[in-house]
Amino acid sequence: MAIEQRQSARKILKVRAVLAMEGQAPVQGRTSDIGANGVSITVPHPLQPGQTGQVGFDLLVDGTPFPLHARIKVMYCIFSNGEFKAGLQFMNLDLAAMSQVSRFLR
Repeated sequence: MAIEQRQSARKILKVRAVLAMEGQAPVQGRTSDIGANGVSITVPHPLQPGQTGQVGFDLLVDGTPFPLHARIKVMYCIFSNGEFKAGLQFMNLDLAAMSQVSRFLR
């Protein structure tokens, strides 16, 4: 039984992302949506819930790309259509990144 754990509205965001989990080489992924508390991303390999790392991607805010880099924690990871979809929760997002995310979500 899946319980919806998101606390905020999500907005579609399909951009390339780089994900670097602790102690592992960075991998390329694609974001699928973003909210104030996190982002979901598809990656070629499974991630373990509870793992931490860094994610980086460009957020288009008012027509201008904002490079967002954030510490994240994996909340879930499911196999879907031949790839892995993971929910990443932002950890200690800095103020500039937080304000750009909320502007994007408007």
